[in-house]
Amino acid sequence: MNLDFSLTDLSGTFSVLDVALALGLAFAMSLVVAWTYRATHRNISYSQSYVHTLIVLGMLIALIMLVVGSNIARAFALVGALSVVRFRNAIKETRDVGFIFLVMGVGMACGTRFYLLAGLATVLICGVVLLMHRFDWFSLNVQRQVVKVQVPADGGDHAPFVEDVLIRFTDEYELIGTESVRGGSLLEFVYTARLKKGAAPGELVAALRAVTAGQKATVLTGYDQTDL
Repeated sequence: MNLDFSLTDLSGTFSVLDVALALGLAFAMSLVVAWTYRATHRNISYSQSYVHTLIVLGMLIALIMLVVGSNIARAFALVGALSVVRFRNAIKETRDVGFIFLVMGVGMACGTRFYLLAGLATVLICGVVLLMHRFDWFSLNVQRQVVKVQVPADGGDHAPFVEDVLIRFTDEYELIGTESVRGGSLLEFVYTARLKKGAAPGELVAALRAVTAGQKATVLTGYDQTDL
C-alpha cells in the first residue's frame, strides 16, 4: 500500500500580481469608504476601532474571495467555518450596517477581480453618501421636548390644570407616562410636547409650578435641561 504524504501548494492558481492588485485595491477602496464614514458621521458614537475594522474587513473579504474562487466546495466549507463565529457588539446606528455591507461588496469585487466594478461602485456610492450629507436630504427638523410634572397625589385632580398650561405653551402634546414618586405622596406626569414658536422652556416651567403647588417641573430638550 502506497501512502502519498506530499503537500500540494495551490498558490499557483493566482499570481503575485493578482494578490497584490486584489488586496491593494481593497485597501484603497476601503480607505475611501472609511474616510466617507468619518466625514459624514454626526453623532457622538464615533469609534476609531470601527473605522479600522471597515478597512480590515474589506481586505479580508478580498482574501476570502481569492481563496474560494469558483470552487463550490470551498465556498460551503467557508460558510460552515464562519458560522461558528459570534459577534456580540451591537451596531449603534443603522447606517453603520450599510458601510459594513459596502466594504464587503468592494472586497468581494476586488477578490473576484472585478476591479473596475469595485472602483466605480466605491466612487458612486460614497459620492451619494457625501451628497446626502452635504445637502442634508430627508431631514425632519421637528424638535420635541419631554415635560415632567409632579403634583400632590392627594390634592385633587391637577391634570386638567397642567394640560391647560400645555395648551397655552405647546403646539401639541401627548401623555406618555404616569408614575408615583416619593413614597406615593406625589404623582409625576410625563409628556412629549412641541413648544410654540417663541415660547421659552423656563416660562413653561414657571407656569406649570404655578398650578402644581410649587412642585417640581422639568422640561428636557435635545441638549439642555430647564429644571426649576
